[in-house]
Amino acid sequence: MATTTCSQKIGVVGYGHLGQFLVERILEDGAAIGLTLAFVWNRNADKLKGSVPDELILRDLSSFATRQCDVIVEVCHPNIVKEFGTQFLSRAHVMVGSPSALSDCDLNQKLRQAAGKSGRTLYIPSGALWGGQDIQRLNDSGGLKGLFIRMSKHPSCFRLTGDVLSDWTEDEGRRVLFSGSVAELCPLAPNNVNTMAAAAVAAGTLGFTGVRGEIVSDTALRDFHVVEVEVTGPGDFSVKTVRRNPASLGAVTGRATYTSFWNSLLVCKGHGGRVYLC
Repeated sequence: MATTTCSQKIGVVGYGHLGQFLVERILEDGAAIGLTLAFVWNRNADKLKGSVPDELILRDLSSFATRQCDVIVEVCHPNIVKEFGTQFLSRAHVMVGSPSALSDCDLNQKLRQAAGKSGRTLYIPSGALWGGQDIQRLNDSGGLKGLFIRMSKHPSCFRLTGDVLSDWTEDEGRRVLFSGSVAELCPLAPNNVNTMAAAAVAAGTLGFTGVRGEIVSDTALRDFHVVEVEVTGPGDFSVKTVRRNPASLGAVTGRATYTSFWNSLLVCKGHGGRVYLC
């Protein structure tokens, strides 16, 4: 007997490289797995012409509620999460591609409250974080004692506020740009440290202030981003992982992360009024 797939309507906010990837996958493969596009928004709507059907282009994000959505996917900028996050949650589940926004304690609390009030889920994609579910389980059991993450990339791959990297040269080698709390790091590199932000969500007892992060510029990393995670627990328990994510020069997001985001989207079926690492 044939089965009927219940279709989920997806709104995509942002049409950079990651947004384009998700939109293309939904348009090409979505029908077979029960995903359809409700809308696509980009700050520059002209960028959507010719690649997104006209009827799916949302020109004014404040009118998103006119499009019925089951899940809204933000892959744009933390400022969009700040401005629209609670409104999105009043209408749909939300997958936040810029979880660095949650380093703002007030916004973090407002989003959690909005999820609880609406009964909808605020999804945090793992992205380039390896072992996020294990970190969350250790945290939830009360055993997580420390978490450190180092992200190393070619300097062309960083998008930093201020002029921290304005003087880099190809022959300079390795330079530590920042080492400290993820809470302090997120405003410095909002587009680069979403992996750390996801880890801070998983490590809820430590939070953004207690999780330590380091970003490193390394001109030798022309083909990869490197993410190193060190977890410490009770007694002498510790885990260290090193993830090499293939990436082109100038790319903010490594290639393996695109597939990770797609897999996270497939998880967004509704997990109650809470924050959920996926």
